[in-house]
Amino acid sequence: MSGDRAPERPRNLLEYEERFWGRGRSGVVGIDEVGRGPLAGPVVAAAILLPAGVSVAGVKDSKQLPRSTRESLLHAVLGTALAVGIGAASVREIDRLNILQATTLAMNRALERIRLHPGCPGDPHVVVDGLPVRGLSHEHEAVVGGDGIVHSIACASVVAKVVRDRLMHRLAERYPGYGWETNVGYGTPEHRAALGRLGPTPHHRLSFGGVQLDLRLG
Repeated sequence: MSGDRAPERPRNLLEYEERFWGRGRSGVVGIDEVGRGPLAGPVVAAAILLPAGVSVAGVKDSKQLPRSTRESLLHAVLGTALAVGIGAASVREIDRLNILQATTLAMNRALERIRLHPGCPGDPHVVVDGLPVRGLSHEHEAVVGGDGIVHSIACASVVAKVVRDRLMHRLAERYPGYGWETNVGYGTPEHRAALGRLGPTPHHRLSFGGVQLDLRLG
């Protein structure tokens, strides 16, 4: 019948990784970061090495997943991955270096931890989300929109997001009023109003224009 369409085949989640498995590279490490844009809190990166041919059902770009789903998927990713590395750069490092260099620092820390893991091969293929990362300690490939295309990066995005959100939720208990339990440090109207009313905490990025502007207006 006209208008009938064959059902779409499910996308192969491991299409990118399969280009390297069994072709001289013994593993693929996906790296992603969370927390470049907030006014408060660290930037967190995660690096993930999956077993060849194994995917984690339900994982996609963490920004497209509700919190409860991310939390449940974290356990699935950690239970499936051969190795996981997590790295962070503190607010002080962000203010001292700038956010781009601090993000690179967090990625290098995650990559160093995963390369020290006994399950990680000596020379994995490393892939990052977005543009090439100047200063990354390992040769790598960059894929724009990689958190929606490369499964290893999507798994890394889930881990980095959950780890950072949990940290901000704990900090929200120590510094009430900024709404970190929901905005996790991003510059929402509630957060900006609290900055003017309460001033900055030790976890605010004083080099960020949003913090400076709110302090001037407060």
